Amino acid sequence: MRKLLYTATLLFTFISAVISISSCNNYETYADQKKKEKNAINKFISNNEVCGTIKVISEKQFYQQDSTTNVANNEYVLFEEDGVYMQIISKGEGKTFPEMSKAYSDSTVNAVVLCRFTEYDIENAGYNLYNINDPLNVDKLQITYKQLSRKYEGSFTSGIMSNFGVSAVPSGWMKVLDFVRVSRSIENVAHVRLIVPHSSGTNKASYNVLPMYYDITYQLGY
Repeated sequence: MRKLLYTATLLFTFISAVISISSCNNYETYADQKKKEKNAINKFISNNEVCGTIKVISEKQFYQQDSTTNVANNEYVLFEEDGVYMQIISKGEGKTFPEMSKAYSDSTVNAVVLCRFTEYDIENAGYNLYNINDPLNVDKLQITYKQLSRKYEGSFTSGIMSNFGVSAVPSGWMKVLDFVRVSRSIENVAHVRLIVPHSSGTNKASYNVLPMYYDITYQLGY
């Protein structure tokens, strides 16, 4: 009986050790996830079926080009500070948020912005959310910009993002507002494409360490 008990104990210990080793091998650290994300972004830039091979330009070149990207060459500017890549398809008409802030005594702008977009999961190669071609479906954002600190704050108040539990507007989306002109015109809306790493993405993308590709239009709302 003792021999059987001893054998069973050894077997249980062995199985537990195997399970433990297997669990350790399957566990991804945050560093592992970030490396995986970086590799996925680099692969997407060099070869993808969504927008074609991307030509990355520096911020210096971007500003030398009057804050524009050559769409014909599929240029995207890389912002080194946060790893966001941006292509401006159309700057739109009206004013940028920094330009609007000059009209206010406290240099703070509060505005409603309407966005239509597609969200593509770069790492898992699939679309998550989209309403860019639906004229009746729009995401409404409440945006605050403070000129003195040059900081944006924003929340989704209605639309697809809000319906899926995303409350805060990702910083990657708001970064665009430094460069595009938003107005209520429906003829010439601001239009950009973005590669957004998890650190500048939605709360869900951030939690799962996933990079997203966005195609987004921006309009002023009420």
